[in-house]
Amino acid sequence: MTSSELIFQSTDLAQRRTEFLDAARSGMARLRDKDGTSLVMLPERQLHLLEELRKWSSVHMRLERMLGRADFRPTVQNLGDLAWLRVFDGEDLKEFAGELNEALVAADSDNSTAPLDDCLRAWRTTAQQLEDPLRRSVLLDKGSSADLIDAERPE
Repeated sequence: MTSSELIFQSTDLAQRRTEFLDAARSGMARLRDKDGTSLVMLPERQLHLLEELRKWSSVHMRLERMLGRADFRPTVQNLGDLAWLRVFDGEDLKEFAGELNEALVAADSDNSTAPLDDCLRAWRTTAQQLEDPLRRSVLLDKGSSADLIDAERPE
């Protein structure tokens, strides 16, 4: 019997607490309460991962639905809690949605929020830079070869 199949009873907590805690440390420990309620104990980092995957999966699905509408325009009102994405156009938002999806798959596969955290940090940083009009013009200006001049070698 694997630890995920083993179900402890509330009375086991007194006599088999070490076994219960070992099962929880190794991934998950199930406990059946006196009233029949099933409880689960797991490492906090695992709970944090599950919460983040749930939250950002929901955000991803909502964003995909918005992007699929022909009349979608990225406004603060449309984006809601994703308002920090307002500086991006529709194509950028589609790229974000794709990268977010990849980060979610990687986070689940790696059993770590690091890929998700990295993705969100990079997009938030870019959004913050694009908020400044001067930085935005520098970052998005295509320029032309006529704008370039040869630099002289410093002495």
